[in-house]
Amino acid sequence: MFLAKYDPFREIRSLQDEVNRLFTSSYPAQGGREDVMNAWNPRVDVFENSDSLMFEAELPGMTKDDFELSFENNMLTLKGERRFEKKDEGDNYHRIERGYGSFARSFTLPPTVTAEGAKAEFENGILHVSLPKREETKARKIEITGTEAPAKTIEAKTASA
Repeated sequence: MFLAKYDPFREIRSLQDEVNRLFTSSYPAQGGREDVMNAWNPRVDVFENSDSLMFEAELPGMTKDDFELSFENNMLTLKGERRFEKKDEGDNYHRIERGYGSFARSFTLPPTVTAEGAKAEFENGILHVSLPKREETKARKIEITGTEAPAKTIEAKTASA
């Protein structure tokens, strides 16, 4: 009969080997496949002010011709591609950490915004998009009219002993 020695760390080492294999094959210089690049999506901040819904997307190393922006059926879509270009055929990359490839980001917008009057500006690798709120949905201050009620006077009565 054969007795196997129990190793409590065997499963942890096996998991670590799987994770290492996963990350090693995703880097072209280590895995040997230049056609596989890190998938990426640009980071986007979404915020609003009293007049507009604002988007700011990070698109480093890109030009405005590398992506497109569209608004359809209350959906804002940003899509494009950041290409990996070798500087020189003699270059031997040891690590590629920046993401490259095609991307698409879509944002469902509330019915309170409109594409009419929308503005988009690309500067220093940041895309700024402003979508105005519809006039009928903007908060308004409501003035209260009428007369003020006269102040009531309370007579103080003293108790006599």
